[in-house]
Amino acid sequence: MTHATDREAIPEPQNPLGVDGIEFIEFATSRPQALGGVLETFGFRPIARHRSREVELYRQGTMNIIVNAQPADVPRTVMPTERPVISAFAVRVRDAQYAYRRAIELGAWEIPVRAQAMEINVPAIHGVGESLIYFVDRYDEFSIYDVDFRAIPTVDPHPPAVAGMHFFGIVQYVGPDRTADWTEFYSQLMGFTPLPRQVRFGIMPSGLLLESPCRKFFLQLIEPDESARFAAMDEHLQRVGLGTPDVTAAVASLEKRGVEFLATDRVHSSERGALTKPLLGGMMFELVKSTPPGGGEQ
Repeated sequence: MTHATDREAIPEPQNPLGVDGIEFIEFATSRPQALGGVLETFGFRPIARHRSREVELYRQGTMNIIVNAQPADVPRTVMPTERPVISAFAVRVRDAQYAYRRAIELGAWEIPVRAQAMEINVPAIHGVGESLIYFVDRYDEFSIYDVDFRAIPTVDPHPPAVAGMHFFGIVQYVGPDRTADWTEFYSQLMGFTPLPRQVRFGIMPSGLLLESPCRKFFLQLIEPDESARFAAMDEHLQRVGLGTPDVTAAVASLEKRGVEFLATDRVHSSERGALTKPLLGGMMFELVKSTPPGGGEQ
């Protein structure tokens, strides 16, 4: 049993922006149908298309994935190529404009407004590499998709999640000795907290975990190992982590749907986690044992 004095010694995480989870993760690709087919094997369903851009919305449970095939119209952002790349993620916040202004004041690089007439302006800043970080404050009764997207007829707009899957986090590859820089970036801008090195989830133990201030998702920063330390490597968002209360059941369900998982001496599925085989030129998804936010202890 924990004494009150012990609880008081543990500071509550700061959440100046009112961060409340991931709204969506965006992939850029010039082959949207191929990526859509992969997402459907994972249980995602296309539920809406953008009114003016080559962009489609996929969903399952609480997770939204944007597939963007629109040629980039802003310098230093991801241009769609055949191999799908994580081009952005959106963070739910209390006030999107406040979050954006605060980030800019703290040194973030702004992204020019891209909204056309009758479209919602979703403010964004530059993230790692050529990726973007969006701030979204419309995600309850009225969402950003209600204006900018047309629903696909006859499709359930809320398809259930396979095996209770939910967004667990995003893995980011960083350059040599750059972990401290990126830790400061996420801590200062959004209130992320670095976890002790011994804290580990899943089966991929590398790097440093940062916990979001809402305690609903994580970022994992991974530097190159010694053998690749001096090789040319771009910093980028590498893969998406999907949480599930029962990894074994999730793996079984996904394998029935056609998803293949790595099974080697070093990397293989267990009750802690699993890693898919490379898809469409290198894209991978990771499963991690995790109770959905609000669903109890992790």
